[in-house]
Amino acid sequence: MVGILLITHNGLGDSLIDCIRHVLGKVPPHLKSLSVLADDDPAGKEAEARALIAQLDEGDGVLLLSDVYGATPCNIAKRVCMPGRVEGVAGVNLPMLLRVACYTNKPLAELVQRALEGGKECIVTIESEGSDAATGCANH
Repeated sequence: MVGILLITHNGLGDSLIDCIRHVLGKVPPHLKSLSVLADDDPAGKEAEARALIAQLDEGDGVLLLSDVYGATPCNIAKRVCMPGRVEGVAGVNLPMLLRVACYTNKPLAELVQRALEGGKECIVTIESEGSDAATGCANH
């Protein structure tokens, strides 16, 4: 089973996990969050990230999801990535997280693709109820 670690600003990762609890009725045991606050020491947070990765990795790897590419949480994720073992995707949103949280039995490389697809495909214009708006994003 692939572990999932959210590395985000403030409590965004915890909020996304709360949303997962709401949608799925539970929080998968392989899902954790690391919040990075403005005054946090990046080296200390990197050490925390490495410890969480060690907890989450049951042999199939860990997927890191971060919020803003180039910001401190993503830079921490970048430093702990190991190709084929710990992979990262920036731009985390709830559809992305739902896609990967439901398929942690898939290989890590496939989860990376599901994260990218879920994040992109579910950014749509909200149309009025009578229109033919894009549907299916909730179908993770």
